[in-house]
Amino acid sequence: MRKRNECGFNCRERALLPWLLLGGMAVTVLIGVHRKASAAPQQSAPELPASPAPVFDVAAIHPHIPEPHEHNSIWSSPFDGRFRAENVSVVMLIHLAYEMPETRILDAPGWARSTYFNIDATADPAVDQRLHNLTSDDGRKQKEGMVQALLADRFHLVIHTETRELPFYTLVVAKGGPRLGAIQENGSSVNTSNGRIEVQMSNSVAVLAEELSKEVGRDVVDKTDITGRYNLKLQWTPDDSAVPASNGSTSPPSDSGPSIFTALEEQLGLKLEPAKGPVQVLVIDKVEMPSAN
Repeated sequence: MRKRNECGFNCRERALLPWLLLGGMAVTVLIGVHRKASAAPQQSAPELPASPAPVFDVAAIHPHIPEPHEHNSIWSSPFDGRFRAENVSVVMLIHLAYEMPETRILDAPGWARSTYFNIDATADPAVDQRLHNLTSDDGRKQKEGMVQALLADRFHLVIHTETRELPFYTLVVAKGGPRLGAIQENGSSVNTSNGRIEVQMSNSVAVLAEELSKEVGRDVVDKTDITGRYNLKLQWTPDDSAVPASNGSTSPPSDSGPSIFTALEEQLGLKLEPAKGPVQVLVIDKVEMPSAN
């Protein structure tokens, strides 16, 4: 089972913010003085140097030791410079840092998806103060940039983006309308297991689309125009649950449930429609096992 919270990765709540000076404007205050002679020409205020992008000062990266019934977890508040992750792959980190669905991260070596790490990174207290003064969205963008820098520094990640013609699914409202339940005031979690997805986050349907893409093996684009926080629960019978017969062939289990496509329509009033078109993807040019701490 995988679990995430809204402020983290499988914690599904993907630009640098300049310093703000008097509401975002540099203002020069001039005080007039009576002179007999003509006043000297006014001097423009010197330009302030651009604020450097924040980075983690210290980052410990270790191979993860598997345990039974564990989760993929990331703890990352947009208001401080701390970043912790347990049982996460490089592809998961790229997904978080560049806001790119995992199905659109291409040319990753096998180990980048199957090898898991624990990470504990901290930044200078000045970065804490800087992030503390930002909005949640701006702070999240800054943290994403810090994770990007970590990937480049410790995993030697080199990437580029391009557009490719690929098959995908669109998530739309099925005939009869959505069945999502009441809007929730709070709750930030995503839990997944074999044949089950539970989502309760802001923009729950968009998060559901991302989780569906991992199950169906294609990008899923949310076209429902449904926003808001819902408690969504979807349960289906995975394709790999067939029961082996005595002759070596397989047959569906006797209590076989619906496919993911049928369950989506019956349980949530949504459906997946196949499509094909230009899709922006992230291509990995280079990535290496992390350098020593």
